[in-house]
Amino acid sequence: MYNQFLKGIPFLKDLPDHVIGDLSAKVKIATYKKGEFIYHETDLAKAVFFVKSGLVKIKTINHEGKEFVISIKRAGNVFAETSLFVDKPATYSGTAKATEKTEVLFILSSDLEEIISMNPSLAVEIIRMMGKQLRFSTSILRDVALLDIYSKTVKTIERLAHEFGTKTNDEVKIEVPLTIQDLANIIGSTRESVSRVVSKLKKQDLVTVDEKTIIINNWDDFREMFVNS
Repeated sequence: MYNQFLKGIPFLKDLPDHVIGDLSAKVKIATYKKGEFIYHETDLAKAVFFVKSGLVKIKTINHEGKEFVISIKRAGNVFAETSLFVDKPATYSGTAKATEKTEVLFILSSDLEEIISMNPSLAVEIIRMMGKQLRFSTSILRDVALLDIYSKTVKTIERLAHEFGTKTNDEVKIEVPLTIQDLANIIGSTRESVSRVVSKLKKQDLVTVDEKTIIINNWDDFREMFVNS
């Protein structure tokens, strides 16, 4: 039933049809309204999710109550894959929330692990996918730990443009609604600090910020600023 969608997911696209069929037979679908939680980080980790449509924000909150956005997932992305291959019981590594009307497919971790055990090709692709995610997360954590607030902000906007940007001539529009507070939560800084950096970028005519929209006015100029930051 969901074969075509699953085939469109990058790390599944090269798998044999019978493996896709096994996965399709086990997945279920759920719909969430804007603002609804898909799971909390205190919930037992029981499933792996695929975004069919909409947007999902994965976040965590520290002991001081400060929110940190781990990632944003869109159609075709997988999340909660860390619920695989862990000692049970285990909880999710963050809280997942729909930021607009969202459909997700999900498969129980136990079902997916059973399919993996019978299909080495699937195991290899999942290991590759998780390795890529780990490298990506490590890069973000390195930036958070080592860069100053200006460089972190510029690099985060650049990364979001790569992930969610639509290029028109010289402009790149980030196709995810983001407030300055949202950007600060992704960077791991305060709203005031990030707002000062964004104001500087606006004065330099590098970005335009309108309500929840961020537009990079000239991608080449911005990239040059990014390299020099």
